[in-house]
Amino acid sequence: AAAVAVATARDGVSHPGGPRPRPIGRAPSWDPAPKPSVRGWKCATGEASHDVTAAKAAAAGSPARLEGEASGRQIWHFVGEAADDAAGAEAFDPASNPNASDQLYRRERLAAWARAHPDDPPPAGDPLERGFRFYQKLQCDDGHWAGDYGGPHFLSPGLVVVWYVTGRRDDILDENQRAAMRAYYERHQQSDGGWGTHVESPSTMFGSVLTYVALRLLGAGPEEVVMRRARAFIHFHGGACYTSSWAKFALCLLGVMDWEGHESIPPEAWLLPHWVPFHPCRMWCHARMVYLPMGYLWGKRWVYADAETDPVVELLRAELYPEKYEDVPWRASRAWVADVDNYSPVGIVMVCARRFLTLYEDSFVLGPLRRRLRAKGLAFSADYCRAEDLQTNYVCIGPVNKVYNTLVAYDNRDADGGLAVANHALRVADYLWVAEDGMKMQGYNGSQCWDLSFATQAMAEARAGDAPYLRDCVVKAWNYLERTQILSTEVSQASPAFGYEAPAMREKYFRHVSKGGWPFSTSAHGWPISDCTAEGLKSVLVLRNLACVSAPPARPISDARLADAVDVILALQNADGGFATYENNRGYGWYEWLNPSETFGDIMIDYSYVECSMASNGALARFHETFPDHRTREVRNALKRGNAFLRSIQRADGSWYGSWGCCFTYAGWFGIEGLVDSGEDPASSEPVARACGFLLAQQRANGGWGEDFTSCFDKRYAADGMRAYGDEGSGVVCTAWALLGLMAGQCSDKEAVAKGIAYLEKRQLADGDWPQEGISGVFNRACGITYTAYRNVFPLWALARYRNSYAPNPPGK
Repeated sequence: AAAVAVATARDGVSHPGGPRPRPIGRAPSWDPAPKPSVRGWKCATGEASHDVTAAKAAAAGSPARLEGEASGRQIWHFVGEAADDAAGAEAFDPASNPNASDQLYRRERLAAWARAHPDDPPPAGDPLERGFRFYQKLQCDDGHWAGDYGGPHFLSPGLVVVWYVTGRRDDILDENQRAAMRAYYERHQQSDGGWGTHVESPSTMFGSVLTYVALRLLGAGPEEVVMRRARAFIHFHGGACYTSSWAKFALCLLGVMDWEGHESIPPEAWLLPHWVPFHPCRMWCHARMVYLPMGYLWGKRWVYADAETDPVVELLRAELYPEKYEDVPWRASRAWVADVDNYSPVGIVMVCARRFLTLYEDSFVLGPLRRRLRAKGLAFSADYCRAEDLQTNYVCIGPVNKVYNTLVAYDNRDADGGLAVANHALRVADYLWVAEDGMKMQGYNGSQCWDLSFATQAMAEARAGDAPYLRDCVVKAWNYLERTQILSTEVSQASPAFGYEAPAMREKYFRHVSKGGWPFSTSAHGWPISDCTAEGLKSVLVLRNLACVSAPPARPISDARLADAVDVILALQNADGGFATYENNRGYGWYEWLNPSETFGDIMIDYSYVECSMASNGALARFHETFPDHRTREVRNALKRGNAFLRSIQRADGSWYGSWGCCFTYAGWFGIEGLVDSGEDPASSEPVARACGFLLAQQRANGGWGEDFTSCFDKRYAADGMRAYGDEGSGVVCTAWALLGLMAGQCSDKEAVAKGIAYLEKRQLADGDWPQEGISGVFNRACGITYTAYRNVFPLWALARYRNSYAPNPPGK
């Protein structure tokens, strides 16, 4: 194994490859059926959100309480239509656009602004000022901008299953939340009766089986039209045995699939020596933290206690399969997966590993040893889940491990009287978002710090930070950055999470250094990421000399805290010169041969990414300009290596593949700016010229650019990707990304850049907003995710760069 590891730990492991030989080949479709907007909800943020949660807990007599910083927390609570500020919200029709436009939140913030500013002037004539004046109205009191980070359909059904099997507790999902979830599922059903993996995905068994089960558990009857159509789709594709493994896992917990139908996830794998090449600690943290509670629950063969007597479970056993439940060949069905789910087919190495694990499970001779190891593995897994809960103030790294960690806590409720479950319940709302299409579960507890970092950099590049109309907005944003730096404030250091930052605890629970980083979302979440830390640091550096943040109410951010952030960034540079996400790559390229998910690609190790590398290069360069004596040699060397990495993964046509946004325009901006930040002269750089040439070749006749998530899925540019949800094939977000890249690269085609800027100005709405178009985010190659802030932030940034950098100093001047 060691020889294989050495042989495969080669340069180029982070190259995403592509194009895929089998493109997606299908498109989603909905019957035109506008549905009234969901109503009756309000969004509470920051300290107000803690007050709402505390009041709900007190009313229920719960001893649980929230820990960690309140800043950035955003939860929805039901108040009734008369008090929701959403009057006039437009109907939702996925046939027109399956992406909600976040009307409830935006209408609420605009109404609050109007009440506080009765003499607010009419929209400005200047597009840049008009856009910033509009966007500041959406800012929350604690400084961040809330927004919809939904999109995936497979997340909330897992929560519904856990709500059901833990006793249908109102503290996990109350009556109003359940009704809003049901409305969401029903609004997104496609013409073929199924649901996609995400809102723009064609129907999959992964999305359809889970959503069907969730609807049934929420009270939908089997003969309702929605359910009959969904059942027809599921049976057409062979029944629930043909869904992907993550869906099968939830079915097993509920008792509507036998555990014999699921592959092994032995918790005793955690007991292997750490030097073993396939120890699970080497996995990418998101995969690791999902398979951790999965291993515990699989190891116990955990099943809903009332599965054999529950009438809904009994009916589901009949509804989900074309054959009788007792006739399903469970063990044979383990490897069954419908083609519509099989993005990342399980390879021969994993097939052999699974056969070995089956022999291990079946062995009578190994029984006594297996039972001893299983007990120890279960104990370690439960302890590790508990550590993750405390390190993240019960938020957890993501929604999937959040719901399964809750179930692990429930299984161990006798040890603490159910306190951990109650604490988990307080944080469920952190993941739920309400828009006109209903209540969905987000892919994280939000994108607060990420979105804010880009917004503040756009303001700085517009030279508007000290403008009278934006000062309060900038100060609030600055204070959010101060409150959100991980384990760097008095509140965060008073939480249990701070105790886990000790080196011995980080080693025990496989955690990278956290203190000084910035998160994707909130300080309470507690997981720093390289690009989020970098963009947070860049934001502080561009704002720190503004007059408005030099005195109270702006909070001070010391130089020592900035040095902490740089130390986090430097520690996240991989051996290939690129930057990972949460942790250095601990594994090897062959780990992907062990990917068991079927639905997601490249999830097994923490690769280096163009996005993380650009952000980190930029932060290090800007920090070095301000603090040239801090770790001088390491910073310069990191920039040199970062530059080489970006060059190494650029395609021959000049493009980069984007792993976290859609897709080549996104990565093109990151790649070009990353090269320039790491020392490349755009006037003479061949890689920059090639990248600009690629972007220019994709510009459409109307001046814009457009692609969708299929660029990510297929790993080839989707030239007509915005045909369905954009404007003549173009979209404002892709256009802004392309323009930011071209201007960073000092593109010599001034006419093309000006044409793109004119397109953005033309698409701006009268109030300063831009329209919601197609989905703009992606993760794990195959799943789209929503960023409603992008339609404002990136067009504004592109307009600012054009006005203040590119137009006054065009290339060749």
